[in-house]
Amino acid sequence: MVAAMDTDSSDLFGALFAAPAVTRVVPVLVPLPVPVPYSYAVPEGMHVVPGSIVQVPVGPRQVIGVVWDGENDGKLDPKKLRPITIAFDCPPLAKEMRDFVDWVAAYTLSPPGLVARMAIRAPAALEPEPMVEGLRYLGGQPERLTPARIKVLELAGEQDVPWTRSGLAHAANVSLSVIDGLTAQGIFDTVFLAPPPVVAKPDPDYVEPRLEGPQKDAAVEIVGSVKNGAFEASLIDGVTGSGKTEVYFEAVAEALRQGRQVLILLPEIALTPAFLERFESRFGAKPAEWHSDLSPRMREKVWRGVVTGEVRVVAGARSALFLPFEELGLIIVDEEHDPAYKQEDRVFYNARDMAVVRSRIGDFPIVLVSATPSVESQVNGLAGRYNIVHLPTRFGDAALPDLHLVDMRRHPPERGGFLSPLLLRGMKRAIEKGEQALLFLNRRGYAPLTLCRVCGHRFQCPQCSSWLVEHRFKSQIQCHQCGYHQPTPEACPECGTLDHLVACGPGVERIAEEVEKHFPEARTIVMSSDLLGGVKRMRLELEAIAKGEVDIVIGTQLVAKGHNFPLMTLVGIVDADLGLSNGDPRAAERTFQLLSQVTGRAGRTGLKSHGLIQTFQPLHPVMQAIVSGDSTAFYEREIAEREKAILPPFGRLASLIVSADTRAEAETHARGLRAAAPRVTGISVLGPAEAPLALVRGRHRFRLLVHGRRNSDMQAFLRAMVSQGPKPKSSVQIQLDVDPQSFL
Repeated sequence: MVAAMDTDSSDLFGALFAAPAVTRVVPVLVPLPVPVPYSYAVPEGMHVVPGSIVQVPVGPRQVIGVVWDGENDGKLDPKKLRPITIAFDCPPLAKEMRDFVDWVAAYTLSPPGLVARMAIRAPAALEPEPMVEGLRYLGGQPERLTPARIKVLELAGEQDVPWTRSGLAHAANVSLSVIDGLTAQGIFDTVFLAPPPVVAKPDPDYVEPRLEGPQKDAAVEIVGSVKNGAFEASLIDGVTGSGKTEVYFEAVAEALRQGRQVLILLPEIALTPAFLERFESRFGAKPAEWHSDLSPRMREKVWRGVVTGEVRVVAGARSALFLPFEELGLIIVDEEHDPAYKQEDRVFYNARDMAVVRSRIGDFPIVLVSATPSVESQVNGLAGRYNIVHLPTRFGDAALPDLHLVDMRRHPPERGGFLSPLLLRGMKRAIEKGEQALLFLNRRGYAPLTLCRVCGHRFQCPQCSSWLVEHRFKSQIQCHQCGYHQPTPEACPECGTLDHLVACGPGVERIAEEVEKHFPEARTIVMSSDLLGGVKRMRLELEAIAKGEVDIVIGTQLVAKGHNFPLMTLVGIVDADLGLSNGDPRAAERTFQLLSQVTGRAGRTGLKSHGLIQTFQPLHPVMQAIVSGDSTAFYEREIAEREKAILPPFGRLASLIVSADTRAEAETHARGLRAAAPRVTGISVLGPAEAPLALVRGRHRFRLLVHGRRNSDMQAFLRAMVSQGPKPKSSVQIQLDVDPQSFL
């Protein structure tokens, strides 16, 4: 009795005189354009670690944030800090991912919160999915047996597994009311099941790969890199149709065998159903998709599956690079040269380059793939930073198309047309043989400019310094910069003259009109991103082309991205000079890549094929390199020109676009930035000058271009330039782009 009293009094004494609990303070990175994490108090009983995803108050709002690394300011009084509201039941972001976010933010000069936002942009997926109500067969007989009930009972008795209500009804081919009636009579018991997976797990040994000599050798080399497990960058450089996809599928299979997750980046995942089917044929299941066309619910499922490790392979657009994988062990960047990997909104980054960084931070291999690699990747290969794997021939010994230049000065189209007689004859031969022809023009709409032939008035966007493009299929004229549109006018707004508006230059719709005139019986289809129907319609159209249900395809660069059209034997380039007519230092490289990719759509299954390239500059080095097939000579020349001019990858570029409500404000601030630029050897500032698109969405734009040598500390220079420059007025915005791809 005494002992018990002594114990109780001791506990009471300890409770009365124990030291008060110390409130823990942690930094939380919030998805806002702020330079550093905010400090928050951790409520008693809440457990968080670096990487934990939490909800915190910011002003009057509640936002999703991530507990970050680093120490807090010791001077902060925890009692004055606002507490974390919720710690989500979700695996924390791994240290590798947090380091990657910090690296991207520092390199692109972006607020780290905006970079982290890309990794946590599925807030509804932060809590586990609820269990699904299901049914378990208990046995017994219902009061009355019907044919439908017999089917259900036989199926449930054969397979002693829980069913979902709809799943059992579908499997037995009966209505839901039959299932409900049996449940009401106690034949089934209600159970709760785990939610179904987003996609089935891929099987690395589902089928035996069918590879030939060069493909086998390449696969052995790439698989060896995956087996080593450490960081190594490989570049698969193979001609179109050489089996590059099948080769890197073997790397994917090896990573899966090792229990690692895989990310496959594609420039246009939403438009490449053929890739998903090829993946399913090899692995028995499709990869999880990640792109802007996914429904919000599916995005949440994929995000949760990635972070928990349930999803093993993701095929996605550039934003998939920021998915918080649990066990990422391999990244594939297909069509690594494609400009679509560059994001030019909020956080400006090149997904190809950032993918290499993520692989290095995570210490696992990365494979870049292209038939026309970027100059940067070629130089990295020549310098030994990348391991180059060559595939010089097409799979199955299929021949590359015979390419010919059509000199438009010697073989001009008929008056009012844009297709040379040589190209029209080639199309006729292909159609007569039951084959397909592709006409490529990288220009949407009907015509890039509409003017009045009486007074010369040109239709220009009221908010941008760009012409309005006629879209005859929609009966509109549109701005391709801001989206402004209006009905196609019947009269000139300047002089009022009727029926004197003329369309200048061709777009794909105008080429379709010309094709209809020459081949009225042919089945023709126009492929362009701005046509009605969206991604679903495009997928159906691509399937129709692959099945041979179309004779003539007229398309923009959508048709150049890795599609396999078995009956395509003729490719015609309508205006090969189009990409060479601007001041982009990559113009020659991009034209070579695009035209090579487009002509590579022909003859992929072994049929004899041709490519006809209409040009007014047949002696241009790009044109000569394409028809000769001598890509090595082209790259050598392009690399030498870049090195001479100290342009990337031998030098560094950064672009600053200053925009404001008025031209004077934009120019004044841009000049103030130029004056504040540090005096540093090896870095120079060009401009300011009006941007080629001097007005976009009503905002006036001036551009500064910063040029430095390869070893220049461009980020430190830009930080000093902006911090020491004039304080921006309320209407002034500064857009920083390190390693710009666009010069508009």
